Amino acid sequence: MNVSPIFWIAPGGAVIALVTALILALQNMKRSEGTEPMKEVAKAVRIGAMAYLKQQYKGVILFFGIVFVLLCVLAALGLQTWFVPFAFLTGGFFSGLSGYIGMSVGVRSSARTTHACKTSLNSGLRVAFNSGMVMGLTVVGLGLIDLSVWYIILNAVYANLPTVERLTAITSAMIAFGIGASSQALFARVGGGIFTKAADVGADLVGKVEAGIPEDDPRNPAVIADNVGDNVGDIAGMGADLYESYVDSIVASMALSVVAFASFGDTTSVNGLLLPMVLSGVGIVGAILASFLVRAGEKAEQKVLLAALRRGTYGATILSGVLGFLMVKWLLPGHIQVFWSILSGLLAGVIVGYFTERFTSDSYKPVQSIAAEAKTSPATVIIEGLAVGMNSTIPIVITVAVAIITSYYMAGGASNPGLGLYGIGISAVGMLSTLGITLATDAYGPVADNAGGNAEMTHQEPIVRERTDALDSLGNTTAATGKGFAIASAALTALALIAAYRGEAVHMSERVLGHVKDMDLTLLNPRLVAGLFLGAMLPMGVSSMIMRAVGRAASKIVEEVRRQFKTIPGLMEGTGKPDYAHAVAICTKAAQREMIAPSLLAIIAPIVTGLVLGVEGVAGFLAGGLAAGFCLAVFSANAGGAWDNAKKFIEKGNFGGKGSPAHHAAVVGDTVGDPLKDASGPSLNILLKLQSMVSIVVLGLVLKVSSYLPWLR
Repeated sequence: MNVSPIFWIAPGGAVIALVTALILALQNMKRSEGTEPMKEVAKAVRIGAMAYLKQQYKGVILFFGIVFVLLCVLAALGLQTWFVPFAFLTGGFFSGLSGYIGMSVGVRSSARTTHACKTSLNSGLRVAFNSGMVMGLTVVGLGLIDLSVWYIILNAVYANLPTVERLTAITSAMIAFGIGASSQALFARVGGGIFTKAADVGADLVGKVEAGIPEDDPRNPAVIADNVGDNVGDIAGMGADLYESYVDSIVASMALSVVAFASFGDTTSVNGLLLPMVLSGVGIVGAILASFLVRAGEKAEQKVLLAALRRGTYGATILSGVLGFLMVKWLLPGHIQVFWSILSGLLAGVIVGYFTERFTSDSYKPVQSIAAEAKTSPATVIIEGLAVGMNSTIPIVITVAVAIITSYYMAGGASNPGLGLYGIGISAVGMLSTLGITLATDAYGPVADNAGGNAEMTHQEPIVRERTDALDSLGNTTAATGKGFAIASAALTALALIAAYRGEAVHMSERVLGHVKDMDLTLLNPRLVAGLFLGAMLPMGVSSMIMRAVGRAASKIVEEVRRQFKTIPGLMEGTGKPDYAHAVAICTKAAQREMIAPSLLAIIAPIVTGLVLGVEGVAGFLAGGLAAGFCLAVFSANAGGAWDNAKKFIEKGNFGGKGSPAHHAAVVGDTVGDPLKDASGPSLNILLKLQSMVSIVVLGLVLKVSSYLPWLR
């Protein structure tokens, strides 16, 4: 069967994204990196970041090889199709590639941002933001290209099947694409998070608190490792994270469309399946057009800079909403109500961003209240930060809950539950349709942070550091906003995947067992309740492992920085040179070793649950993990972001300014929040979706084993 002409909007949008990313990257590379010292600092960060990624990819390749073989075994046993192992590989490959490209441009843009800040604040903003746009557009471009290619291949292979069977076969194979992307994202997030926070915590505790030297001081041996960590964790890691959110939401919605539109005819069924891809394609156009709205004057104030970025994100939301309406009217004229689900996702993304900003920006009371507590002691800083983080979950969870209800019923869920579930899935796609620019506002932050470090290490004029600090402070807020956006989209996507899991269980049981398995998905089923508690436990367990890993790695960095301060002659006087490379090597080895256990636990747990508690147990496991993981992820991201900006609020001269007792207390709070917001918290976004993807891929094995166990029949 030929591919519908409407489909080509998706790969067309992807090509536009990649071409635009290339143009922006080339524009940045044409700018000057500044003086030789600025180039040397940037080169050291670039070498460290690339060395880390090279080492990480060696371990990831081994993991992917093992899983590929296991998936081939499942295919040979008839428990999966032969397309699944290869879809798994491509998902992981493009996820890793998007992070690599984004980080490559990011590490080459930091010195250029510093040099641009010599001219004006707006020039520095444009260089850093363009770098972020490269990351955002690369993620959506590669994700949509890979999905498009797989759709073309599978559509041709299953061309002779009836429409509904063909679409079911296509989506069943494409779901495996998500497990590859999610696995790569988890390794990137966990490993990168451990690296960056070990270096950051170590540099702050010894440099700022013990030695009393400024942040990013060139005498600090961990300062290059800290800058490297910003890139591998917050650019490569975040890129891989949102790449898998992006493709998972599309694939989940495509899978749900098969049931939703099965009774409305072949054309409607095909168009319902294509809508998530087409919507993502036009969303790319909206994000690119809106990026031209990001401009700022010379006032180095958070509100001014935030307004500049808001114009871009709000503009993208409006454009995506208009284009989304046109796409629904064109593809599904009899189901125009689906647009309201898309709109609910778009609005939920904006609202989540707003509340995240209120809880993490120093322009508002929550962060200022933490800074005020710093006058008392580090303990009260931590207590207030915990309270702010917990409180921040209330409006964000309510927003997502309202989006779920709205998208379900607006799509027609009251009369057709299948349409309602499709509405939830398409709302996640709507939220992520602006990812090209939303991710840019996040990925720009590490570039600005590195630019500030470069300015400090190369002793630039005070005005340059003032401008880079303004961009860095903005980056902390936009990073928190980006994390909130990532968490909210993860929650909607994970819910859509749970619905897809049930539909896939029906399809797979008919194929593996020869009949549709009866599933008791009520709270009266003890296996489902047991799974519910186990699922709620997993985010806590994974977070604990990652936090401890950061603590152990940070301890080694603290010892190394202290050793160098004591043993390198003239280091504190500025005549000796620290051994930056050794600190980078310590972080790299620690991150590679420590990331294995939590990553494997996240992958193995849903498999073991399925083999012991069956399909119903897994359903409860996924629901429990989603509820607990969502709240914990919001708390972690916002508490950490609030502590960070409370420290920066004091550094602006409030409550005694830099070097004061209040500042030292705020630094302690920041070091507690760092692993929460940049390591354990972001990893939960991936966990929510990965456990659903893993459960779907091993569903055939779980059903087969269940048929032999008397308590699971």
